[in-house]
Amino acid sequence: MSIVIRWASTAAALALTAIATFAQRPPAGAPPAGTPPTATPQTPAPGGRAAGPPGGGRQNVPGSFQRLPPLPFPDAPQEYELSGTRYRVVPVVKDLVNPWSLTFLPNGDMLVTERPGRLRVVRNGKLEPQPVSGVPEVWATGQGGLLEVLPHPRFQENQLLYLTYSKPCEKGATTALHRARFDGKALTDGRDLFVADNCNTGNPHFGSKLAFARDGLLYMTIGDRGDRNRAQNTASHGGKILRLKDDATVPGDNPFVGKDGYKPEVFSYGHRNAQGLAFHPDSGVLWSTEHGPQGGDELNIVQAGKNYGWPVATYGREYPPDGALVSPQPSKAGIEEPVVTWTPSIGLSGLIIYTGDAFPQWKGHFFAGGLSGVALHRLAFNDKGGLLGREALLAESRLRVRDVRQGPDGNIYLAIDGSAGGVVRVEPASAPAKSSAGGQ
Repeated sequence: MSIVIRWASTAAALALTAIATFAQRPPAGAPPAGTPPTATPQTPAPGGRAAGPPGGGRQNVPGSFQRLPPLPFPDAPQEYELSGTRYRVVPVVKDLVNPWSLTFLPNGDMLVTERPGRLRVVRNGKLEPQPVSGVPEVWATGQGGLLEVLPHPRFQENQLLYLTYSKPCEKGATTALHRARFDGKALTDGRDLFVADNCNTGNPHFGSKLAFARDGLLYMTIGDRGDRNRAQNTASHGGKILRLKDDATVPGDNPFVGKDGYKPEVFSYGHRNAQGLAFHPDSGVLWSTEHGPQGGDELNIVQAGKNYGWPVATYGREYPPDGALVSPQPSKAGIEEPVVTWTPSIGLSGLIIYTGDAFPQWKGHFFAGGLSGVALHRLAFNDKGGLLGREALLAESRLRVRDVRQGPDGNIYLAIDGSAGGVVRVEPASAPAKSSAGGQ
């Protein structure tokens, strides 16, 4: 795997912690690398549209190279050592169907979305047997379904919970932002605050991650829905990152407010399918991770009004059997360069910038999930924006990491994609071993 480092013009604005360079050591106590995965059939979406294949990438094309297959969800804790840090991967919840997003409430409850259309509660380490009622009907086809879940910053006062999902429309489906009140058991007073002008009959690239800024504004990623030209079409929501008030109305200082040919919600454009979104805890800079096609996954600094290039300037190639460059050149005047790119793609999904105490040596580090890369990817930068190192955690576990969150205990929690997926916790190996994995 190769990695390309390119710095945007605002790199000097970064306020990141300098970390010593990494010295990678092989993990220990993992299953053999050749252990075959267990295949499990896709579960239909309950009470909605039929669930289809998971989509994403191009598999089983004659003459193509097969990706490294994931291993089954672990049934016991596994310990590893990497760069001098011993850590443990602990199964927390198992038997979830394509878990997509997880979050924590102020009382410690964990919420997890299942892409076929269920919202689940993990309370006191145990999965509640019944899904949360009141979830909107989702278009659970391909990459579509129930996606992000995120509480309002003042959830303790207002009990407001945000969901993103693929919403049926006349020409297939689009991405919608839904808000409801959550009392611990059910969603009530729910309504769609925003429905993207991004309908398409295909099943890929809905986005859709959420992040609240310090000022209370909400940022939302929207994929190009498989129609790459939408990313450069400023009159479409497709292939954009949006900036909204908490009721999804448009802030008056958005970069394109009042400009002909631009959607006023748009904050940045030229994105393919951004599925990681996080604000740096010190600098307040917004970062995103974005799926490329065959190569060209990106870590970006997201700036107001900027163009991020897809598909006119990208490091990606077409999927097999074509394999050609998507754009004649990977960079172009007037287009923001990615901070880091990955070739081949690792399927970037989920992003945090770690601030916890469980791993003090990792403070300020970036953690990004890898779907096709079947690992958790760690990067660190110095205070001038220089890359100090990168490595893949959980490489021997070979899990499709869909979402990454820091828990209130300072540990790192991962949503593991799969028809028999779940949630795992990454904790120091010195912590008392405790597995709370429970099924439905």
